[in-house]
Amino acid sequence: MGLVEKEEMITGESVKEGDVLLGIASSGVHSNGFSLVRKVFNMTEDSLARYYPDLGRSLGEELITPTKIYVKALKAVKDAGIRIKGCSHITGGGFYENVPRMLPEGVEAVIRRDSYELPPVFELLRKTGNLDERTMYNTYNMGIGMVLALAPEDADGAVKALEAVSEKAFLIGECKNGEKGARLC
Repeated sequence: MGLVEKEEMITGESVKEGDVLLGIASSGVHSNGFSLVRKVFNMTEDSLARYYPDLGRSLGEELITPTKIYVKALKAVKDAGIRIKGCSHITGGGFYENVPRMLPEGVEAVIRRDSYELPPVFELLRKTGNLDERTMYNTYNMGIGMVLALAPEDADGAVKALEAVSEKAFLIGECKNGEKGARLC
C-alpha cells in the first residue's frame, strides 16, 4: 500500500506529440515469454548447458538472469527533478500491448528498432524458433524493459540520472498524433 499526491501520479494523460520515448535496458528475457522460450528450446540439461559464443555463456545461464526491477531507476529520474509523463513496463505482450497503455487517445508511439543494440539472446530466439519480427516484439522486451515518455527537454537529464544509477538508457522514439498504439519502424 502506498500514497501519492495526485499531481505526482504517472498517468500518461499529458503525453503528447513531440514527447520523446526513452528506453531503459532490460537484463535479458525477464519473466515474460517463457512459454514460448520453452517451445523454442529443448529444455534438457544438455541444451541448457550448451555454450553460445554470441551470448558469452550457456543458454541456461542466460535464461536465469534475474529480472531487472526499475524502482531505483524511476526514483533517480524523479529525484533529478524530471517529470515522467508516462511509463510502460515491457512485459508479456511486448511493445505492442504494453506501450499503448501509457498513451492517451490520439497519440501513437513511434519506436525505432535501430535505436539500440539488440541483445543476442533475442536474435537466438528468433532464429532458433523461426519467429517473425512481429511475434518477437509482441512477446519479448527485446532488450528494453521500461519505456518512459518525457518532454524532449528532459531527455538528456533523464539519461544522466539513469547512468548515475548504472542503468543504460536509449532514446528509442517519439510520440506523434495518430491512432493510439505502438508502431515500430
